Amino acid sequence: MNTKKEHGKIDWMITLVPLAIVIALCVLFFLAPEQSNAVLSQIRFFLGDTFGTYYLVIGLGIFILSLYIAGSKYGNIVFGEQNEKPKYSFFVWGSMMFTCGLAADILFYSFSEWVLYATDPHLTEMGSIQDWAGVYPLFHWSFIPWGFYLVLAVAFGFMLHVRKRNRQKYSEACRPILGKHTDGWVGRIIDLLAVFALLAGTATTFSVATPLMATIIGELFHVAVSRTVINIIILLITCAVYTYSLLHGFRGISKLANICIYMFFGLIAFVLLFGGETRYIIETGFSSLGRMIQNFVDLSTFTDPLRTSNFPQNWTIYYWAYWMVWCVAAPFFIGSISRGRTVRQTILGGYIFGVGSTLTSFIVLGNYSMGMQVTGKADFIAQYLESGDLYGMIVSIIKTMPGAPVIMVVVLLTMIAFYATSFDSIALTASCYSYHTLRDGEQPNKGIQFMWCILLILLPIALLFAESSMNNLQSVSIVAAFPIGAVIVMIAVSFMKDAKKYMENVEEKGQQEVDNVDNEK
Repeated sequence: MNTKKEHGKIDWMITLVPLAIVIALCVLFFLAPEQSNAVLSQIRFFLGDTFGTYYLVIGLGIFILSLYIAGSKYGNIVFGEQNEKPKYSFFVWGSMMFTCGLAADILFYSFSEWVLYATDPHLTEMGSIQDWAGVYPLFHWSFIPWGFYLVLAVAFGFMLHVRKRNRQKYSEACRPILGKHTDGWVGRIIDLLAVFALLAGTATTFSVATPLMATIIGELFHVAVSRTVINIIILLITCAVYTYSLLHGFRGISKLANICIYMFFGLIAFVLLFGGETRYIIETGFSSLGRMIQNFVDLSTFTDPLRTSNFPQNWTIYYWAYWMVWCVAAPFFIGSISRGRTVRQTILGGYIFGVGSTLTSFIVLGNYSMGMQVTGKADFIAQYLESGDLYGMIVSIIKTMPGAPVIMVVVLLTMIAFYATSFDSIALTASCYSYHTLRDGEQPNKGIQFMWCILLILLPIALLFAESSMNNLQSVSIVAAFPIGAVIVMIAVSFMKDAKKYMENVEEKGQQEVDNVDNEK
């Protein structure tokens, strides 16, 4: 490869500005951790409390739009040539989408999220732990979150495989409504916001889930868990596993995705069949799913205007923000691997595989421990309230399972595989932002990808060093999602406008062919 030509293609502004800002933030968190956390908390309160409805409206609106697109004529659009076949089988495609769209935090939250709700005042307002503690995890991880992914995935897939644009960036997806401004400062600002959102999502996920891995390692090897250990784990995962799949590109990611999905479903099957709570898991999961669907609109629009519990501000708004910032990477990846599929297949397939797998995780892993709680076999809520240690509580849950040490090893390996697949896809997407243009199928330089791998772990390490609370880790996503929410709406509107124009051209071309045939007769 011509080095000078390679350097000429690199977008140094999008590459160096985020690097400088992340380093500056890391220095602040290292030198003034308490003050940094306090400022972050204040900004989060202002955005989440004052503009909370903004996040909720975007979430519900995007989900409704996804159903409309799938059921409309736009659903027939093929990503690629009209008769092109999908590159990956449904299972491989779904595995890559699921494992790259979600990270190791799904296991952390699957085990523990019902406890967080069971200890929230809002649950007392709603009813009992049995009725509602299992409902909210399903709501916060299913249709609206995956709606964000899938609407943007079809927008990016259309941009890449149908319009064949060579700028794999958020700004390019807004071109149908921005026009020439895409190449100016407006486009640059959009891309910078996208990169910052990407870094925020990565920081939140790494900071939330990595301590669980450290706690499990501490339990297995009887070593004290410290921040240093956690940071070493992050570095080892990054240097070892990232490097493998970076060297092997999509092929490496697909292999890791397959390994991850088999371990993930193996873990779930074991807990379901041999954990001793099979009947409770199935019946409570079925009831919770029904209650979630029955109350879907109420849950989606609840704002707690009197602030009796601040539940939507603490949880629903956080989750919609969390998924918004992850939308910078995951939908690009889903759009890239969906070549040969239709818009309808991508959306409905994503809901079937992505939502189905997510719900299965929360129903089985969450209801296992909740069943032990409500039947009096264990008291995980008391343990959490006494210690405030969610990670230790999760280890206590795993200890109640048959073959607990083996289960801990499986959980650990599955989390590593989740990290590898999800963050490799993020690094790949972020690397694309470092280039002015990339042709369809062209991959960023390995060195650029590795640079982004390192950049993506700096902020999580700083947050862990500052001992940021769960509230402050959530704040990172809520702050970053505020501007990116508006960009997501712009991308959705741009796709609808461009897809309408494309369909009109296809219909016009088809009519011309019919007229030509008639004239020949």
